[in-house]
Amino acid sequence: MSPPPAAPPSGSPHPLAPPEFPEGRPPAGSAPAPPPPGARWREVVVLVGPVLARPDLWWTALGELRRMAPRLWWRSPPRLPLPDRRLWEFRMVTAYGRPDAVPERADVVSFLEWCRAASAASVSRPDGRG
Repeated sequence: MSPPPAAPPSGSPHPLAPPEFPEGRPPAGSAPAPPPPGARWREVVVLVGPVLARPDLWWTALGELRRMAPRLWWRSPPRLPLPDRRLWEFRMVTAYGRPDAVPERADVVSFLEWCRAASAASVSRPDGRG
């Protein structure tokens, strides 16, 4: 039996740990590091493809895009309602274990079907709570 992997040396952060800031959060007005060239477009193509093939998910996809888009998204390039980079990386780490992961087409469809079902269930509650 092999020994367990060694812990990182003290003082070195975990590779997926958030950056450390003196006050515990990034300075006001600081922008996240830009993604590598073309990274966002690869993600956009992977996400849009399965949605275009499923017209029954178009409204659900638009609703989720609206929920994930940062406020005032049109004020900064690329002037598209893309999710905030930090939110996207968090979602990819929780789903795939890496911040640079790209979702699989089947996962995109499953997520949107789940969102649609959850929305329909909350609207159809007889007590009016949603």
